[in-house]
Amino acid sequence: MANPKNTNFEERRNTAAAAQKAKLEKFRALSAEIDRGAAERLAARQVINEARAMRAADREAARLAAEAHRAEEQAAHERTMKAEQAERDAKRAEQAAHELALAAERKAARDARYAARKARQ
Repeated sequence: MANPKNTNFEERRNTAAAAQKAKLEKFRALSAEIDRGAAERLAARQVINEARAMRAADREAARLAAEAHRAEEQAAHERTMKAEQAERDAKRAEQAAHELALAAERKAARDARYAARKARQ
């Protein structure tokens, strides 16, 4: 067995360089394995993010569809309310015209009674 104390500088430098090179190769192998794992995790994360974005887009589309449906229902309700209001207004106008005609008829009857009473005197 060689005595490490009796080695010259060149041998020690070569041994250190070889050890450093072995460490570097080991690190590169480990780094490549880590990179493969990171790439797999990154790909999985991208798939998850795409699925999340699709779900968000679906929710947004559903929200917009529901909002459009609510707006359509509200417009239909407003049209119905306006039609009912117009019908009530028409009935009121008809009733007012009927009351006006009835008042005119009563006035004419009263005037006729008054004229008949004047004619008798």
